[in-house]
Amino acid sequence: MGIFKPTAMKERLTAISPRLLENLEARAILLDVDNTIASYTSHEPIEGAVDWVREMVTSGFRVIIVSNNYKRRVMPFAARFGLDCISFALKPFPFGYLRARKRLKTPLKNCVIVGDQIFTDVVGANLCGMKSILLSPIEPEEGVTFQIRRRFERGFRKKFAFCEDILS
Repeated sequence: MGIFKPTAMKERLTAISPRLLENLEARAILLDVDNTIASYTSHEPIEGAVDWVREMVTSGFRVIIVSNNYKRRVMPFAARFGLDCISFALKPFPFGYLRARKRLKTPLKNCVIVGDQIFTDVVGANLCGMKSILLSPIEPEEGVTFQIRRRFERGFRKKFAFCEDILS
């Protein structure tokens, strides 16, 4: 069960406070794109996301986008947020996480991934020794594989719901 367990859970990106990140001993934030900073069908960030990133950077956190999506999807978000990015990260495999950690020059134990999927974002974080904050997806995905994964995730989300308020 431990590999599927997030460090914390929040409803939306904008619900994550600098205090929560400090309590997690985070110095670097790895951000997913789809259903984290934007709905998977949109080319615009969710309301408040750009300001949230700006606040985190001003608070001293290093931030990078790490996504399994292709460069043509990820790069416009990176430009809009003024961030570096890693596309086609192959999450949950550690490759993208480790590249991000290296670019941010931050120890693994001080990195936190923020994303909406247990089987990619959370598992990958746990495999490489990072912390994770699991968000609720912004909107349901249409693909069959996503629907199957989300069905399996529901049980884990209920089981781990207690994480939502710890450390906040």
